[in-house]
Amino acid sequence: MILLATSAAFFCLGLYGVLTRRDIVGILASVEVMLGGALLMLVLLGVSGGGGVRTEGIALMLLVVAAAEAAVGLALLVAVARRRRTTRIDELTEVRG
Repeated sequence: MILLATSAAFFCLGLYGVLTRRDIVGILASVEVMLGGALLMLVLLGVSGGGGVRTEGIALMLLVVAAAEAAVGLALLVAVARRRRTTRIDELTEVRG
Protein backbone atom coordinates (compact mmCIF):
# COMPACT_ATOMS: atom_id res chain seq x y z
CA MET A 1 0.00 0.00 0.00
CA ILE A 2 2.87 2.37 0.77
CA LEU A 3 4.39 1.75 -2.67
CA LEU A 4 1.07 2.57 -4.29
CA ALA A 5 0.98 5.86 -2.39
CA THR A 6 4.59 6.52 -3.41
CA SER A 7 3.84 6.08 -7.10
CA ALA A 8 0.79 8.34 -6.78
CA ALA A 9 2.94 10.92 -4.99
CA PHE A 10 5.51 10.80 -7.83
CA PHE A 11 2.76 11.34 -10.37
CA CYS A 12 1.26 14.24 -8.42
CA LEU A 13 4.69 15.81 -7.91
CA GLY A 14 5.35 15.61 -11.65
CA LEU A 15 1.96 17.11 -12.42
CA TYR A 16 2.65 19.98 -10.04
CA GLY A 17 5.99 20.55 -11.77
CA VAL A 18 4.38 20.63 -15.21
CA LEU A 19 1.76 23.12 -14.10
CA THR A 20 4.12 25.48 -12.26
CA ARG A 21 7.40 25.41 -14.21
CA ARG A 22 8.14 28.05 -16.83
CA ASP A 23 11.35 26.48 -18.17
CA ILE A 24 11.23 23.76 -20.82
CA VAL A 25 13.88 21.66 -19.07
CA GLY A 26 11.88 21.66 -15.84
CA ILE A 27 8.72 20.68 -17.70
CA LEU A 28 10.48 17.79 -19.45
CA ALA A 29 11.90 16.60 -16.13
CA SER A 30 8.45 16.78 -14.54
CA VAL A 31 6.94 14.74 -17.37
CA GLU A 32 9.61 12.10 -16.78
CA VAL A 33 8.74 12.02 -13.06
CA MET A 34 5.07 11.54 -13.96
CA LEU A 35 5.98 8.71 -16.31
CA GLY A 36 8.14 7.11 -13.63
CA GLY A 37 5.23 7.18 -11.19
CA ALA A 38 2.93 5.60 -13.77
CA LEU A 39 5.49 2.88 -14.56
CA LEU A 40 5.95 2.13 -10.88
CA MET A 41 2.18 1.77 -10.53
CA LEU A 42 2.08 -0.54 -13.56
CA VAL A 43 4.80 -2.80 -12.16
CA LEU A 44 3.19 -2.89 -8.71
CA LEU A 45 -0.19 -3.82 -10.12
CA GLY A 46 1.39 -6.48 -12.31
CA VAL A 47 3.32 -8.05 -9.45
CA SER A 48 0.32 -8.04 -7.13
CA GLY A 49 -1.96 -9.46 -9.82
CA GLY A 50 0.28 -12.40 -10.68
CA GLY A 51 1.11 -11.30 -14.25
CA GLY A 52 4.49 -9.93 -13.27
CA VAL A 53 6.65 -10.98 -16.21
CA ARG A 54 4.28 -9.69 -18.86
CA THR A 55 3.61 -6.43 -17.01
CA GLU A 56 7.27 -5.85 -16.26
CA GLY A 57 8.06 -6.41 -19.93
CA ILE A 58 5.53 -3.77 -20.89
CA ALA A 59 6.96 -1.42 -18.28
CA LEU A 60 10.48 -1.97 -19.64
CA MET A 61 9.29 -1.23 -23.16
CA LEU A 62 7.57 1.94 -21.93
CA LEU A 63 10.78 2.95 -20.16
CA VAL A 64 12.67 2.64 -23.45
CA VAL A 65 10.01 4.76 -25.17
CA ALA A 66 10.32 7.33 -22.38
CA ALA A 67 14.07 7.52 -22.91
CA ALA A 68 13.52 8.08 -26.63
CA GLU A 69 10.92 10.74 -25.83
CA ALA A 70 13.38 12.50 -23.54
CA ALA A 71 16.07 12.43 -26.24
CA VAL A 72 13.72 13.91 -28.85
CA GLY A 73 12.47 16.52 -26.37
CA LEU A 74 16.00 17.58 -25.49
CA ALA A 75 16.94 17.77 -29.18
CA LEU A 76 13.97 20.06 -29.80
CA LEU A 77 14.98 22.09 -26.76
CA VAL A 78 18.49 22.59 -28.12
CA ALA A 79 17.09 23.63 -31.51
CA VAL A 80 14.71 26.16 -29.94
CA ALA A 81 17.40 27.48 -27.60
CA ARG A 82 19.79 28.05 -30.48
CA ARG A 83 17.21 29.78 -32.62
CA ARG A 84 15.39 31.90 -30.00
CA ARG A 85 18.15 32.21 -27.36
CA THR A 86 15.74 31.27 -24.55
CA THR A 87 14.06 28.25 -23.01
CA ARG A 88 11.32 30.10 -21.11
CA ILE A 89 7.80 29.07 -22.07
CA ASP A 90 6.28 32.55 -21.71
CA GLU A 91 8.82 33.95 -24.19
CA LEU A 92 8.17 31.19 -26.75
CA THR A 93 4.41 31.67 -27.12
CA GLU A 94 4.68 33.91 -30.18
CA VAL A 95 4.32 32.04 -33.46
CA ARG A 96 5.86 33.50 -36.58
CA GLY A 97 5.26 32.39 -40.17
